[in-house]
Amino acid sequence: MTEFLELETQDAVRMPWNVLPGSKSEAAQCVIPVSAIYTPLKPFPNTPTLPYAPLRCRNCRSVLNPFSIVDFSSTKIWICCFCLQRNHFPQNYQSISETNMPAELFPQYTTIEYESPTEKAAMTNPVFLFVIDTCVIEEEIGYLKSSLLQVVGTLPENCLIGLITFGTYVHVHELGFGQIPKVYVFKGSKEVSKDQVLEQMGFFANKPKPTTGVIAGVRDGLSQESISRFLLPASECEFTLNSILEELQRDPWPVPADQRAARCTGTALSVAAHLLGICVPGSGARIMAFLGGPSTEGPGAIVSKILSEPIRSHKDLDKDSAPLYHKAVKFYEGLSKQLVHQGHVLDVFACALEQVGLAELKVANEKTGGLVVLAESFGHSVFKDSLKQVFQSGGNDLGLSSNGIFEVNCSKDVKVQGVIGPCASLEKKGPLCSEVVVGQGNTTAWKMCGLDKTTSLCLIFEVAKKENPDAIAQSANPQFYFQFLTYYQHPSGQMRLRVTTLSRRWVAGPGSVQDLIAGFDQEAAAVVMSRQVSFKMETETDFDPIRWLDKSLIHICSRFGDYQKDSPSSFTLSPRFSIFPQFMFHLRRSQFVQVFGNSPDETAYFRMILNRENVANSVVMIQPSLISYSFQSGPEPVLLDVAAIAADRILLLDSFFTIVVFHGSTIAQWRKAGYHEQPEHQAFAQLLKTPREDAEAIIRERFPVPRLVICDQYGSQARFMLAKLNPSATYNSDAPPIPGGDIIFTDDVSFEVFLDHLQRLAVH
Repeated sequence: MTEFLELETQDAVRMPWNVLPGSKSEAAQCVIPVSAIYTPLKPFPNTPTLPYAPLRCRNCRSVLNPFSIVDFSSTKIWICCFCLQRNHFPQNYQSISETNMPAELFPQYTTIEYESPTEKAAMTNPVFLFVIDTCVIEEEIGYLKSSLLQVVGTLPENCLIGLITFGTYVHVHELGFGQIPKVYVFKGSKEVSKDQVLEQMGFFANKPKPTTGVIAGVRDGLSQESISRFLLPASECEFTLNSILEELQRDPWPVPADQRAARCTGTALSVAAHLLGICVPGSGARIMAFLGGPSTEGPGAIVSKILSEPIRSHKDLDKDSAPLYHKAVKFYEGLSKQLVHQGHVLDVFACALEQVGLAELKVANEKTGGLVVLAESFGHSVFKDSLKQVFQSGGNDLGLSSNGIFEVNCSKDVKVQGVIGPCASLEKKGPLCSEVVVGQGNTTAWKMCGLDKTTSLCLIFEVAKKENPDAIAQSANPQFYFQFLTYYQHPSGQMRLRVTTLSRRWVAGPGSVQDLIAGFDQEAAAVVMSRQVSFKMETETDFDPIRWLDKSLIHICSRFGDYQKDSPSSFTLSPRFSIFPQFMFHLRRSQFVQVFGNSPDETAYFRMILNRENVANSVVMIQPSLISYSFQSGPEPVLLDVAAIAADRILLLDSFFTIVVFHGSTIAQWRKAGYHEQPEHQAFAQLLKTPREDAEAIIRERFPVPRLVICDQYGSQARFMLAKLNPSATYNSDAPPIPGGDIIFTDDVSFEVFLDHLQRLAVH
C-alpha cells in the first residue's frame, strides 16, 4: 500500500489498477474499470511554479512533460508521447541541452504548475453573496447572527459582499446606501427573470439601457456605481452589514398553526444568481445559502404549506409519489446551468431538524463545486466551526479556488467514459470520448466553478484496444499515458495551470494476472466502487445495489483468487486483494447503500461529500477506523468488530461524519465516581484525556466539521458506535458474550458468514 501512497504524494492520483489490462476484453474481466481518483489542487510544497506559459503539442494540445522524447541536437525537436507529433522548440528554448533542461522535463516533476505573468484574472476580488433564510425561530436567528457577525470581522478587506434575506418575500439589501436600510422586494411565489431584476432594482435609472447585447458586468453596459450599490468591499460595508445583521428579525408574515412557514428558497437563489450574473459574470463569486427549513413557496418548493402533508421520504421517491420532486429538480437543473455558465458557486449550509430540500438542490451544488454542510441547528458546532473554517487563513485553510477548467488527454488506445464528482461537462467532444457514458461524460473538458485542496474527481476510462497478435503486442510501446490539465484561479487572484502527466504499464495475454494483482490498490478500488454504486442508485431505475456489489465481488474473487475448483476451503486471496472483501462488506452496510433510517436529504448529503473527497477520507466513510486505549497498551488500531468492546477500554471511532469516544462500562463507572480528579489516579485522568485530544485533532483537520459523540457502554448514544461494528456476536449467537463485552441486536450477517458465502460462490 505504501508505494501507492508515494505515487499519491507525487501526483495526487490513486488508481485501482496501476498495471493496466492491455485490451478491451481483459479490461472487462477486471470488473473494476480502469479509473483514477485525482485531487487537482492537492498542495505540493516542493513543486515549482513556472513563471511562463506551457509549451503545447501543435496537434493534440497536450503539454510538454518528462515522458516526451526530446532531441537535444541542433534541430531541437520534441515528440509528443500522446500523438507522436514532432514539434520544434521555440526560440526561448534554444539553449536547452541534456545538462540544462527546463523544469517541465525533470523526471520528478510529473506534476508542475504554470503561472503566466501576462494572464491576470479579469477580476481578482472574491465575491460572497449571503442568502439568509429568516423563516426560523428567534433562537436560531440569534445563533446564525452571531456566527455571521464573527465571520464578517475576519473577511479579507478587498472581497465584495452582498446580502439577500428571504422568507415569504425576497429582500435584496442595498448595502451601498448607508443613510437608512434600503431593500428591493420580490414576491416569493413567482419566478423572477433577469430582466425583471435589472428593471426593478434600477440598474438603468440614470442612463438608458443598451438595446442590444447581453448586459453583464462593467465591460457590458453597467456602471461601477450601480454594481457597488449591492456588492461592496468588506472594508466599506462592514458597519452597514453589521447593523443589518444585528437587527435581523424573523419573517413577519403570520404562520397559521396548521401550516408551515411560506419559504421561497428557489426564488431567493434565482434572484441571487441573476444579481451575480448581472454584476460580476466570470469572476470567482459564491452564493452562500443559509437554509433553516423546507421550501414551500414558488419555484423549487419541495412540500406544500399544509403541515399534515409529510415531506417526501425515500419510499415516496421510489414509488414516484412525491408530486413536487421532479419539478423542483428541473428548476435547480436550470439554475445550475445558469451558475456554471456564469462561473459562480452555490454553497449550502442547511441547519434544521426537518429536511430543507438538499436532495433537489444537489444538482446545483455539485455541478458548481460548492461546499455543503448539514447540521441540526445553527447553534451546533458542526455548522459554527465549519463556517469559521471556510474563511480561515493560514495552514489549515480550505484553499478555495475558482473558475476551474479540467481537461484530460490520454493515449489513443484509452477513451474517457466520464467523471463522477463536483464538475459540469463542457461538451468538448472528440475521438477520446467513449460511447459508454458514466457520470459527466461525452466530453474531455469539464468546468469546475469552485474547487479546493481536497476536491477529488473520479475519472472512468475504457481500454479501446482490440486483441492483437502477440508479436505486435511485444513490439508496441507497453505504456499508456494520461495527462490532466487544471486551469484555475488561485486564491491570490492569479490564473494558473497545473499539469499532471502519468505513465502506466499495460499487460496482455496469458500470465498477465500476476502483474495486474501486483498493481492493485484496494483502497482506491473500494472508493471507485462506492462512487459508481451511488451514481447508479441515483440514475438507474430498479437498480439493486447489493446484488450489483455482490456479483462484482464474486467475479473479482473468481478471477484473482487462488483455489481448486469447487473447494471453498482451498480459496485464498493475495495480500493485495485481502482487505477488498472487507471494504465491500462495510460498503453494503454503509449509509451510501442502505437508505433505510436516513432522509433523502441526508443520503444526498453523504453522497455529495463522498463524491468530492480524496481516497483516504472516503475509505474512512466506507470502513470507519477504530482505535483502542487501555492501561495495558498505548493507542492501537483494532478490528471494526463488536469483539473490540471491553469494560476497561476506551474506543475512538472515526466514521468521517461522526467521531465517537466510547467508554467501556468499568471506565464509565470510575469516571462517574470521580477517580480521575484524585491525584493518585493521574494515569486514569491521562487515559480519559488522550482519546479526547486525538478526537479534537481530527476535528481541526476536517471539513465539514464532524459531530463529536461522547458516550458510555449501554448508554443511548452508544448506538452511534454499535451501528458501524461487524455483528460477530448478536442476540441469537450460540456462544455467550464475553464478560464486559457486548452483543448487537441485529439480523445482519457477520463478516465471517459473508466471507464464507463469498468463498463458496467464487470457486464454482
